[in-house]
Amino acid sequence: MMMPSIFRGNLFDSFMEDFAFPDIDSVLYGKNAKNMMKTDVKETDNGYEVDIDLPGFQKDEIKMQLDNGYLTISAAKSFNNDEKNENGKYVRRERYAGSMSRSYYVGAHVTETDVHPRYENGILTFQIPKEEKKVVEEKNHYIAIEG
Repeated sequence: MMMPSIFRGNLFDSFMEDFAFPDIDSVLYGKNAKNMMKTDVKETDNGYEVDIDLPGFQKDEIKMQLDNGYLTISAAKSFNNDEKNENGKYVRRERYAGSMSRSYYVGAHVTETDVHPRYENGILTFQIPKEEKKVVEEKNHYIAIEG
């Protein structure tokens, strides 16, 4: 169902605040949960430099897979929130696991050794080389004429 938005928010946001469940995504991924995996691609002389925003993730929660020219970036995170009262009984118990992935076509010429990923300050950076153009030899091929 499409909801109208007013001033970059949902029409019913303020009305439903008291009845809504906590926003687990914002707990897990921060204020920018809706802006996950934003990608910047910059062309260089030798290839492309790619920056992907993955705030809130640890390096071991991110996976990269190259298959048939497609590079897939996956990130998964889990959250466990147990609250107990003074008697040791559960007052609230919530568990959440979420994942996201995005695929990019990088070309069949790219191999795993071509990609050198680095993850710092919530940004995954790597380079993709351009495909080398094959030079066509220009030779004059003369054909002998008999007679």
